[in-house]
Amino acid sequence: MRDIYRLGKRAGALLKARGEKIAIGETSAGGLVSASLLAVPGASAYFAGGAITYSRRSITGLAGISLDEMRAKGIRSSSEPYAEMLAEAIRQRHGGVTWGLSETGAAGPGGNGYGDASGHTCMAVAGPARVVRTLETGLDDRVENMWRFAEATLALLVEVLEGAPRSA
Repeated sequence: MRDIYRLGKRAGALLKARGEKIAIGETSAGGLVSASLLAVPGASAYFAGGAITYSRRSITGLAGISLDEMRAKGIRSSSEPYAEMLAEAIRQRHGGVTWGLSETGAAGPGGNGYGDASGHTCMAVAGPARVVRTLETGLDDRVENMWRFAEATLALLVEVLEGAPRSA
């Protein structure tokens, strides 16, 4: 079994113990991050909701992010600034829950229109602590990249939750 269930279970236990909720915005992981958190019994105690913001339409409709605003700020998808923007937007979109978590990248094959190679993703956590990170797997295998993106995103969440102060 992939590590995402173990990581989802750990993240869920941390969120539950802290009495905090999370909202997820993911692209290239295709829902695997949300699925790993929802696979844990009692997930309704911490999971507020999630969105797969894979297209321009879903970025605007589900995350409430204006493409014009992104252009004006020089922000593009599959970048650290966009991952940070998505994590905060999805957090706010769900009633200002404690945490927002995002992932945005190029699963492959063949990279994306911005020049990022397959296996490139950026992930961010927004809340009482803010962290943004990039992963480059170096792989062109779409499915393997999706699993690795989800695992890295969940590992980042666990890392942040283990070190972050509790919300007030």
